[in-house]
Amino acid sequence: MANQSAIQTLVELASKEVDEHAKRLGIAIRAHEENEQKLTLLMQYREDYANRCQQDLSTGLTTQGYQNFRVFLNKLDDAIDGQRGIIKHSIKHVDAERSAWQAAERKRMSFGTLEKSAQQQAQQQAVRREQKETDEYASRKPAGSINPYKHSVGHE
Repeated sequence: MANQSAIQTLVELASKEVDEHAKRLGIAIRAHEENEQKLTLLMQYREDYANRCQQDLSTGLTTQGYQNFRVFLNKLDDAIDGQRGIIKHSIKHVDAERSAWQAAERKRMSFGTLEKSAQQQAQQQAVRREQKETDEYASRKPAGSINPYKHSVGHE
């Protein structure tokens, strides 16, 4: 029974590990989604700013004003590229956390299988022990005892 308790402890520890990895995976997924939202906002802001530049060009924009627009658009492009790099990194982080969660889940399932096998083995041992006790009890009966299933003697 101590072995059963050890297996149960391992199952519980593995379950806690799975839960922890699931939380970490959830955090990584949320961070990735936030990074994608930031990229979307940056791209939208860049598009809006480029449209504004086009409008100002059509109404007459100074050379200095145009240069300022170009410099700012280049900075937005750099920020967009940087955000894409962050997204690539966050995808790798999500994949790593997912792999860790899956490995922990496989370990938990393995311990669960061991626990189930140990329970089945314990049940089989209990059945065998009970059968042995029944057999021993039956063998202790006196040899000349009356068989309760035979009611009449000599009427066979």
